[in-house]
Amino acid sequence: MIVDDILSRLLYRDALVLVIDKPAGLPVHPGPKGGETLTQHLDALRFGLPRRPEAAHRLDRDTSGCLALGRHAKALARLNALFAQGKADKTYWALVEGGPSEESGEIDLALARRSDDPRSWWMKTDPAGDPSLTRWRVMGRDAAAGRTWLALSPVTGRTHQLRVHCAAMGWPILGDAVYGSAPRQGGPGLQLHARTLALPLYPKKPAITVEAPAPGHMREGLRACGLAEE
Repeated sequence: MIVDDILSRLLYRDALVLVIDKPAGLPVHPGPKGGETLTQHLDALRFGLPRRPEAAHRLDRDTSGCLALGRHAKALARLNALFAQGKADKTYWALVEGGPSEESGEIDLALARRSDDPRSWWMKTDPAGDPSLTRWRVMGRDAAAGRTWLALSPVTGRTHQLRVHCAAMGWPILGDAVYGSAPRQGGPGLQLHARTLALPLYPKKPAITVEAPAPGHMREGLRACGLAEE
């Protein structure tokens, strides 16, 4: 990824917040294995401010789409509060294997870590875990391939919530090598995209609503489910 690319991925900008279209496959923060991260490129988004913006919430490495950045410390604190209080509305697009027979519904399954190892991010459904709620709606179906296009709205924000919830319902997200059937190498890539983000950041103004275009690695599958050209 190059600087020009991150500038082209800027979806929204004002005095407090930036929203970018994070590419799939790029982690936001450094991990134990090293490698390229989004954080390394954020200086290109200072736009005259003395410090780089910082991510206000999480997106998995393999999830693409809307990511909010606070432009300075006070802005980041306000954004963090929105996410912590559940006031930021997020909608994801996912292509799943199989799919529900209904057209909409909720998944209400508590989640907990699979392991006591603090380095482990893998999750499982567990009645003793943290309450977790996802609302979903069918956007389209590809009967020939046995896949469904879902809009997923996480009411809570648990780690890997959408991935675990979909897998627990019997329709894992396509390309998920941890909770689904995808191979660790050479698969289609995780078919999960943060489509829209609504931030009620200013009390006397409508929420900032940002939409990220369908990513290249999902377009063919989405078109097969009925997505019109964007």
